[in-house]
Amino acid sequence: MIMGTIAFIATLAAIWYLAYQGAGATLWVSLLLGSLITVTLGTDIRWFISTPLWILATTLVLLLGVPRLRRKYITARLLKQFRKVMPPMSDTEREALEAGSVWWDAELFSGRPDWDKLLSQPHTHLSEPEQAFLDGPVEILCRMLDDWKITHEDQDLPPEVWDYLRQERFFGLIIPEEYGGLGFSAQAHSDVVIKISSRSIVAAVTVMVPNSLGPGKLLLHYGTPAQQKHYLPRLARGREIPCFALTGPEAGSDAGALPDTGVVCYGQWQGQQVLGVRLNWEKRYITLGPVATLIGLAFKLHDPDHLLGDEEERGITLALIPRNTPGVTIGARHIPLDIPFQNGPNRGKNVFIPMDQLIGGEKYIGKGWRMLVEALAEGRGISLPALAVGAGKICSRHTGAYAAVRQQFNMPIGRFEGIEEALARIAGMTYQMDAARCLTLGALDIGEKPSVISAIIKYHLTEGYRQIINDAMDIQAGSGICLGPSNLIGRTYQALPIAVTVEGANILTRSMIIFGQGAMRCHPWILKEFNAARNPDKAHALADFDHALFGHVGFLLGNVARSLFLGLTRGRFSHTPVRGPSARYYQQLNWMSAAFALAADTAMMTLGGSLKRKERLSARLGDVLSEMYLVSAALKRFNDDDSPVADLPLLRWSCERSFYRMQESLRLLMSNLPFRPLGWILRAVLFPSGLPWTEPDDRLSHQAAQTLLHPSATRNRLTAGIFTSTDDRFREGVIEEAFEQAEKVAAIEKTLRNARRAGAIAGGDRQSQARDALDKGLISEQDLQALEQMRMLRRRVIAVDSFEHYGKQYLLHEDNHNPHEAVQS
Repeated sequence: MIMGTIAFIATLAAIWYLAYQGAGATLWVSLLLGSLITVTLGTDIRWFISTPLWILATTLVLLLGVPRLRRKYITARLLKQFRKVMPPMSDTEREALEAGSVWWDAELFSGRPDWDKLLSQPHTHLSEPEQAFLDGPVEILCRMLDDWKITHEDQDLPPEVWDYLRQERFFGLIIPEEYGGLGFSAQAHSDVVIKISSRSIVAAVTVMVPNSLGPGKLLLHYGTPAQQKHYLPRLARGREIPCFALTGPEAGSDAGALPDTGVVCYGQWQGQQVLGVRLNWEKRYITLGPVATLIGLAFKLHDPDHLLGDEEERGITLALIPRNTPGVTIGARHIPLDIPFQNGPNRGKNVFIPMDQLIGGEKYIGKGWRMLVEALAEGRGISLPALAVGAGKICSRHTGAYAAVRQQFNMPIGRFEGIEEALARIAGMTYQMDAARCLTLGALDIGEKPSVISAIIKYHLTEGYRQIINDAMDIQAGSGICLGPSNLIGRTYQALPIAVTVEGANILTRSMIIFGQGAMRCHPWILKEFNAARNPDKAHALADFDHALFGHVGFLLGNVARSLFLGLTRGRFSHTPVRGPSARYYQQLNWMSAAFALAADTAMMTLGGSLKRKERLSARLGDVLSEMYLVSAALKRFNDDDSPVADLPLLRWSCERSFYRMQESLRLLMSNLPFRPLGWILRAVLFPSGLPWTEPDDRLSHQAAQTLLHPSATRNRLTAGIFTSTDDRFREGVIEEAFEQAEKVAAIEKTLRNARRAGAIAGGDRQSQARDALDKGLISEQDLQALEQMRMLRRRVIAVDSFEHYGKQYLLHEDNHNPHEAVQS
């Protein structure tokens, strides 16, 4: 009896261990046979019990261990059933799935991420020419920009700024030097956008669009040598201003419904009869559309006369169309939320172009959607995250300084707990967002095209931007809502919906793309199963499906074992690549990775194709994958920075917030599975010891907020890359001077507060109190002068612009405005 019990326990332990390690079929068969031999020879089991066990074991070994038998009696039936429940997939969905690459997202989906792979990725940095460009032309451009004049008066960049952008090749950041561009890295591209956006959103958008989703990027990847030789030098020097026309009145994200058409035919081009395409289209919301000289266009190509071959419907195709081509009409401008970058509609009627105006020529006919998705992945990974992180850095530096300078009840408002809570969110989220930005840029610079990750950071960084700018507006209150040259966050607040909406609206990105695409691309077996099921070759389909199916079974068993063990221990004893205060977060992420993989498999297997329609469930799974990526990025940044103790509050705040959000997303997923008992079972496996996380506590929020309220290396690291100045002709310089002075007089002001509370000094206002303190020897004459300087600086910081109304013109009122801070109307 004792031997039997021991054998039973040993067998369970071995089963768990093999599952945890993801063992192959050979080890499972060896375990089964070894267990039966042990039980048969080591116990007094009767023959009428052991014989059926041996028969059952032999049958299982033959059915599962012999590929020919397994495929005939098991796999073939499962493949037939799988094809019945497999969700339909359109051509555009298939192309989106095949576009780009998987990277760290696949590791997180594996249930056992390889931390060495993450930490070994080189730390992103700028080359000497890239840094020189930021310190030179970008700095000069920032000093040229008067955002109030651009947005309120001119509704455009001034001519001298347009000329400077062309002269210094701002439109050719990504174009190689051989074509006259700058050939910068993704990191440099992002850093340029961040710095410009800290002075003017209009200028930032104008620079970033030609360098993201536009003809330039498409030509680099897919253009013919002749197209590259002709257009890239012109784009780099700004002789051509590009735009890309995709969205129309009747089709936005639904590429399958694209109504714009091209028909293959013969026509006149530059005086000659050539084979080409006759186009008809209508587009809107096209950034740089009103000033573009070269239009990139997406359309559906038809070949009714079979001039290219037997196939009539040729699919989504991309073309380059010069603005002056007959039939092209450029519509009147849109004004996006009082952020007047150039944006507007265009359309074409019976526009004829030759075949060599198709991007990539005839080779890339019908591949337009895949081309766009791959280019979009880079745009999402660079431009919009740069805008979002730039907003976070602006709010961290300027709103943090404002909270240190602005006083209520004789103390800085940053000391109030309600303000601290908002400051902690600003600091912690900016830290995590910047880490995610840099990690993704590093992947792009080593040649990855991470389509799922780019969707993650587009969504989560722009949503972080939403939270941060709202918190900054709450803190700055009246000074935040009164527009004028002195307001450094007002335009950033107005620009938020633009970042959220463009290149895929956030609702769509969260509910349909992150997990909907990520589950197929990142899962180690799902896409292989789908591809096998779609394979028309029966023999190969069966073999491939058999391999994928039983690999999937092993993957599932492994994640059950890992999730249960890691849930019981809350991640302890799992691998961590580092020692110190960040080590536990790696272990907890091991747990969440296994839990996510199991939850995702459970949802996909039980809901099948209907999961595609259960957008809220899909969104919650996407949220878990996203938060895991954000935590990974924060851990990587902390490690790359040599784990500075001063930055630990920011790391801890961002990680603990993310783990709480993962937990809640999984909880809501389990609570809303259609078959409720499955949710109960899943919860018992994923969280067997209960739900461990809460939002960051008050002490941690206090520590995170303090990083913004005092001058420090941490504050400088967090806000590095935006435009700053010590020159009080710029608003940024005034705020920095006041912030530094507030730190100097903090101890003096504390002395006055304590003396007033003790009744040691009198006076109705702070100036009178300070003079009384001087008379009584509590402070020095130097202290009094420092306080007076602080009073004057504080007045300048909290002042807002006022205007006098003359007809349609609003003129800055000089009595309430420092004339050195901006050019007056």
